Amino acid sequence: MTAGLATFSHPHRTTVAAIASPPGMGAVSLLRISGPEAIVIADRATGGIASSLLPRTTHYCEVLDAKGQTIDDGLLTVFHGPRSFTGEDSVEFTGHGGILVTREVLGRFLACGATAAAPGEFTQRAFLNGKLDLTQAEGVMDLISAQTRLSLRAARSQLEGTLGRRTTAARDQLLDTLAHLEAWIDFPEEDIDPQTGILLRGRVAAVLATVESLLATADQGRVLREGVRTVIFGEPNVGKSSLLNRLLGFERAIVSDLAGTTRDTIEEVVNLQGIPLRLVDTAGVREATDRIEAEGIQRTVRQIEAADLLLEIADASKPRPVVAIFPNTAACHLHLLNKTDLGEHASWLGVPAVRLSCHSGEGFDALSDAIRDSLHFNEADWGEHAIAINARHQASLQLARTALLAALELLNDRAADPELAAIDLREALDALGEIPGKVDTEDLLGVIFSSFCIGK
Repeated sequence: MTAGLATFSHPHRTTVAAIASPPGMGAVSLLRISGPEAIVIADRATGGIASSLLPRTTHYCEVLDAKGQTIDDGLLTVFHGPRSFTGEDSVEFTGHGGILVTREVLGRFLACGATAAAPGEFTQRAFLNGKLDLTQAEGVMDLISAQTRLSLRAARSQLEGTLGRRTTAARDQLLDTLAHLEAWIDFPEEDIDPQTGILLRGRVAAVLATVESLLATADQGRVLREGVRTVIFGEPNVGKSSLLNRLLGFERAIVSDLAGTTRDTIEEVVNLQGIPLRLVDTAGVREATDRIEAEGIQRTVRQIEAADLLLEIADASKPRPVVAIFPNTAACHLHLLNKTDLGEHASWLGVPAVRLSCHSGEGFDALSDAIRDSLHFNEADWGEHAIAINARHQASLQLARTALLAALELLNDRAADPELAAIDLREALDALGEIPGKVDTEDLLGVIFSSFCIGK
């Protein structure tokens, strides 16, 4: 196991317990126990109630301390494995949501024989017991952390197994192709006919097409999980901070008529029509009057260079600047003309831009539509399923793509050794298998599940 990562118990040897509801005070709390001794431990804590319950039904009970005094009362549900989330015997207790009483109940479960669960251990057990593939397990975390409707849709699609099914189907098709090729390698006297060669190449090309279509969703996946890095920039006093405040819906940045008020970058996240935008308000770019302002301007330039989306804002009531002073980037670039309520200077006539007023709010619906369209985030762009791969999936798919391209090149060369193509196909198989967890290592599981919250 990689140093610093959570160490998980063997799923069939220990019984774990944890608080599964968010920390802090609330109306109710949820605690989970899972493992071979889950029902026995719940019996010890409830005076024998758990073992008397019908599975998957909820009943009132009291959690008792070692002297038989009531710690809390609530609802108890028993799940017999394999018909549970983790695939093993599990018990859930819903009690009062106070911080102290919830900790006392957990302490009682631990005193009765349970071990404290590591972050993500319940979901990891579900994976190890065949209840989820690895992409579905990651979908659980994406579902919890989803901040927009589109990210929720993508997480739900992954949790339902869409990505796992597509990669598994591609791997199965590739496995058949490899078996066919290796059979021919084992019997070299049986010359491969042209039709068989065409069939093999066609199968590999079909898998390659699947891999490339999934790789094409990497940018969408990054955006949904991390947000679109959106940099607001322009000259001083054109309304950058006002734009940030208007998009956020509250006064986050100081607004002043004094040039150079914003000295450092300010970053906030906003949900815009299902798209998470990481808004960055920057210092106005001009000839700096002091060292602090110069550093702020330099940070603005760095933010522009790292942006996914640039919102270049100008004052519509003043003459259009003659020279653009901002660096060129590959980011999407939208021009905004602010202060249209003060009238538009003649020099802006015919200039394509989103015209708005941060003072009155006019033009912000058009801005939302322009941002969505520039990022190609219409729901129609997602197709039938909202698949959005993450960085781990992307790395595995890129390895598979490289191996498949190499195999195709060899299969197209009749003079090439077919064993070399078989080696490449095996590499592609392993890479595709890593995505749903068909090929896994302890280090990989540690990296994934240690990022989960405790109790999930």
